[in-house]
Amino acid sequence: MQKKVINIGLMGCGTVGGGVWKVLDTNRDIIRKRVGIEISIKKVLEKDVDKAKAAGVPVKKIISKPEIIFDDPDIDVVVEVIGGTTLAAELIKKALMAGKSVVTANKDLLAQDGQELFQIAEQNKVDLLFEASVGGGIPIIRPLKECLAANRVETVYGIVNGTTNYMLTKMSDEGSSYSDVLAEAKQKGYAEADPTSDVEGYDAARKLAILASIAFNTRVSFKDVFVEGITKVTARDIMYARELNCAVKLLAIGKDIDGKIEVRVHPTFIPQNHPLASVNDVFNGVFIHGDAVGDVMFYGRGAGELPTASAVVGDVIDCARNILKGARGRLSCTCYDHKLIKDIGETRTKYYVRMKVLDRPSVLAAIASVFGNQEVSLASVIQKRNIENIAEIVWVTHDVLENNIQDALKIIGGLSIVEEISNVIRVEG
Repeated sequence: MQKKVINIGLMGCGTVGGGVWKVLDTNRDIIRKRVGIEISIKKVLEKDVDKAKAAGVPVKKIISKPEIIFDDPDIDVVVEVIGGTTLAAELIKKALMAGKSVVTANKDLLAQDGQELFQIAEQNKVDLLFEASVGGGIPIIRPLKECLAANRVETVYGIVNGTTNYMLTKMSDEGSSYSDVLAEAKQKGYAEADPTSDVEGYDAARKLAILASIAFNTRVSFKDVFVEGITKVTARDIMYARELNCAVKLLAIGKDIDGKIEVRVHPTFIPQNHPLASVNDVFNGVFIHGDAVGDVMFYGRGAGELPTASAVVGDVIDCARNILKGARGRLSCTCYDHKLIKDIGETRTKYYVRMKVLDRPSVLAAIASVFGNQEVSLASVIQKRNIENIAEIVWVTHDVLENNIQDALKIIGGLSIVEEISNVIRVEG
């Protein structure tokens, strides 16, 4: 018998869950026409009844026991927007094993347990879709899986954390300090009370693990990603970046080089003429190079109630279409390869090194000699200011091996002529 409605079980009615309710309610007619069937939220799992009511959910639809959703044969799709990993993992597994397709925005869980969840989905011949897990409302997961499927993707560069991008934009535009922009980001609600996941790069690393797994067809988890946050970036670093005609961004970088995968998140100098240099404020951008398509870029709001809900509902629509066509489970995991993940020491890039040294003759030559002995080739040097016999020096290298520059910096840091190595930032592009 032809179905008359696709029923949804919504788990969580916070910011994103409330947005999902609003998008499905507001655009009900146009969605029905596009899909060919009504899509309706039948039950909403939310312990805070007032929160769900504030989003517009009728009380009769609000439940506190997830089993009501799992045991209801009329519920076809489960949307998980609770967040976290432990409870969410349990709920998603039960939904998949109950034969229900699942849509989630849970980057933390996918970066940690994605392989297991995709196996369960495949075993039960249902969909597990997750467009909203990276980039909020930006379509990036489906384009990688489908639109760019004919390509060998060689590189993925992403600004995928709006909080840090806002902070670096403010530091660049206004010359503000890290502590000042962090306080402002908290005040505006862009940063959490505990901003560690954002400013230390963990949020971006989880998103990169998901993107790299799809782009390079090999399983990449959060623990595989090298991570440095923005906490050491100062107004002086941004000033030097501008002098070098660069912008400073927290980049998530994935590369497939000769069958080995690089995955790293760190502050990066990128040329001002690179498309990602103009991605500012809380916006996100993902830049991809494929062997056939060349360069493509995806840009938009990376978070927020309605942008993220837009991606979630897009996945719900895909699930509904698959149910109608009897094609559930076709969007299976594409991690069929087993490529090696490079250690950070094996990677090659350029480096910006800022240090304070004694203002004496032959200091530059002594430091340059150490770099040379460790096979670190120098592109340029800037001496900017002298205060009480201390000079600030900036070195920019050519492409060099990470292990080599780290070895050089260990030696340089121990020299009596060096007061401190103030910062080291990688340079791309």
